[in-house]
This record gives sequence, C-alpha cells and structure tokens, in this order.
Amino acid sequence: MGGAPGPLARGGAMVHAAIYDAVNSITSTGQPYVYKAEAPTASVRHAVAHAAHDALVAAFPGQDFSDELAGALAGAGSDTGNGTGLGKAAAAAIVANRTNDGSGDTTAYPVNTAPGHWRPTGSGDAATPNWGKVKPFTMTSATQYRPQHPAGYSSMTSLLAGPEYAAQLNEVKSLGSVNSTTRTAEQTQIAHFWANDLDGTYKPPGQLFAHTQIVANQRGLGLAEKARLFALVALAMGDAGIVAWDRKYQTDLDLWRPETAVQLADTDGNAATDPDPNWRPLSKHRDGTPFSPPFPAYTSGHATFGGAWAGAMKSFFGTDDITFTATTDDPFAQGVTRTFTSFTAAAVENARSRIYLGVHFQFDGDYGVSSGKSMAESAAVRFVRVAGAATPGVVGCSFGDLYKTFSNGTLKDYHASPNRDTALQVHFASSDGVAQYVTVDSGFLKGQKGWISNSCVRFIA
Repeated sequence: MGGAPGPLARGGAMVHAAIYDAVNSITSTGQPYVYKAEAPTASVRHAVAHAAHDALVAAFPGQDFSDELAGALAGAGSDTGNGTGLGKAAAAAIVANRTNDGSGDTTAYPVNTAPGHWRPTGSGDAATPNWGKVKPFTMTSATQYRPQHPAGYSSMTSLLAGPEYAAQLNEVKSLGSVNSTTRTAEQTQIAHFWANDLDGTYKPPGQLFAHTQIVANQRGLGLAEKARLFALVALAMGDAGIVAWDRKYQTDLDLWRPETAVQLADTDGNAATDPDPNWRPLSKHRDGTPFSPPFPAYTSGHATFGGAWAGAMKSFFGTDDITFTATTDDPFAQGVTRTFTSFTAAAVENARSRIYLGVHFQFDGDYGVSSGKSMAESAAVRFVRVAGAATPGVVGCSFGDLYKTFSNGTLKDYHASPNRDTALQVHFASSDGVAQYVTVDSGFLKGQKGWISNSCVRFIA
C-alpha cells in the first residue's frame, strides 16, 4: 500500500482502536476508546478479524481485504457469542467517529517561490497539504502540540540569515549528498534503515508498528494488553501525522527541502552558504534516482512519528529503558537490524537518519521528536487506560497473571521496586483504620507497574 504517511497513520489508528474496543468488550481490562459492550463469551478471534477488516475497508476505500479476513479466520472454529457482530459494531463505532473528520480535503496548496519556502522538487505536488486540519484522535486541537519556529526565529528571512540555518544546511549538504565523501558506512545504513519512504514498503508508521510487535512479544504480553498497547501507539501516531502536517503547511514557515536549499543557496541571504545546482540527496527510488518527499521539511514526519511512538511505549511500559532489536522494510537495507537500549534512542536515531538521507535539517528532527513525544505522553494519561487505574497512565505488563485480593480494607497506594528481586508493596487501610503494608512476591515484574481496583492488585500478561 502506498500514499502519504498521514492517511496510513489514520487507518492504523482506526484499525487498532476498533480491535481494542472489541477485545476490551470481552476482557474488560481497560477503558474503551469509543465503544464498549458486555460480551464475555464472544469469540476473540472473530471479533478481532471483523473489527480490523471493517475498519480497513472504511479507512482505505476501494481496497479489497477479503483475503486477509479469510486468512485471519482460517481454523478459527465456531463463532461463539457472536464475535463477528461485536467486531463489526466496534468498527462501525470508530468509522462513525471519524466521519467528516477532514481527511478528504484535497484543496490544492498554493506554492510560494520566495526563498526558504517549499516548492516541488520533481517528486510530485504537495502531498496531503490539509492533513494538519484533520480532526485529532487524542488532542484537543491540531495546534495543541505545534512546535515553535525552528531555532526560535520569528520569520523566514531571519531564519535563513541565521548561523543555525547555515550550519545545518552545510551539515546536510555534506552528509546527505548522494555522493557524499563524509558520510560513514554506518550512517548510510542508518539512513536507509529508517527510510521506508517508497510505495511497497510499510512506510514510517508501519515500521513502528513492527517494532511495537517485537517489543510486545519480547515482554510476553497477552492479547488484551497487546490490543491496548497497539491502540495507544496507533492513536498517538494518528495524531503525530496531524501534528507534523499542521506545522508543515498551516504556518508561515513551510520550509524548503535541503535539495532546494542547497541548489538555491545564493538566494537565501546568508554569506555562510554556497549553492550547488547539481546537489541531490541520498534518498532514492528503487531505480536509484534521487528524490525528496513532496512536502515541506519542517517538522520531520519521521521524527514526529518516532517521538510519538517512544512516548506511547514509555507510557505503557512505565520505563524508557527497554532493549530491543528493530527491523526494516526498506529495499536498500534488506536484512539489516539495529539494536537500541531505549525507545527514545530509537526515535532520536530515526530523526537523525533523515539528515544522512539528505531530506531534512537537524531542527526538523529535534522539534519533531519533542512534539510527538509530548503529545503521546499526554494521550496516555487520558486514553485507553487500564480499567480501575488509581492514577492515569498506570499500566499492567508482566510475564504472567497475578491477583492479590484482600479480605478487608481498601487499597490506598502502591509502588513497584525497579529491581527484579525486590517485592511489590501495597499500602491499604484495614477495616479498623490501621495502615498496613502487604508484600506481594514480584520477582518477575522487572520494575513494571500494575493497576489497582478496590480489592486487588493485578498484573496482566
């Protein structure tokens, strides 16, 4: 599947929100996004398959997903509890929620050819220029997490004349050129590893969904928690596309790509930049022809998606410091894997890769990661939270199910030690009002948090 990242992220958010609401209607482990039924006997397999299918059909009109539906249901057995109806109802709810959300606005973008402003580079007209006006999934408005102008400059003219702009232009001119002599072999690998710009790859949101699956499997999450994790990640990335495209098109600083900036450096009013009319980026089509993505540089969509993903993952797991090995679908990095010791480290490398690829300036990445991460961490406090969580954003994840039920008293607070071999302590007031602490064996928790209801502490696989 091809197309710009925003519509793909919207589709992913719709699909995973529908799946989550369907699964949650069966398990009741979390708070619904837009739909909740009481269906404890429904077939999870049928509910998930039909929720995903119907949301996909709505998000991508004209596409046929019947083969995928058949594959998902192969060997599923009988549809107990009308899982099919549940999945369809969950999908219908998210489709209704997204009706007239602005995603169909195809109004053309008026190109400004003054120095600094984006203009086509030969890879197509402005892609999805109105995406910043799409109804958000978790934000109160599309501008809520809009980053400031790059380097704090108030106008295009002052930005172009500044030393920060010159330094960053000269950096990408050197490192991002198709024939660069300063870019290392590893930097070239990083550039291609994170690219996934070409139709036929899983694109930036798809790569991050793949990384989510890697971590979820590594951490031993069960179906209910996977559904909630993917919903949180997907909703955050759905909004990441809106955040980035709002900044790209809905401001007075629709920054040109490095390709244009280097070729026209004699027009930027900065004595520290020199033009190279033959300069092209490392970014390339399958036939090797260089290209720049057809939308403004500031901020980076890749970086904003990466920041949103890191923020959602950190919020779900309660820590940023989880090591994982990531994969790619880019044709110029086939078989390459990269290992990261935190979600933020992956997001930062993702952002930096765009300089090596020759399609972004460094502030495009820095501000993109920051805005995406802030948005996602805020979303995690308010959406698809664990049912009965004492405080917003507390998540349940471990390698097994643990219930500790108290015969009397009301739970007041709890904490989990960050060390593997120490215990979880739960503080509650007993029936006679005396404060007590109860220790729960938690050797397998590895610092992860759970959630509390009136009489239990629960960690969900």
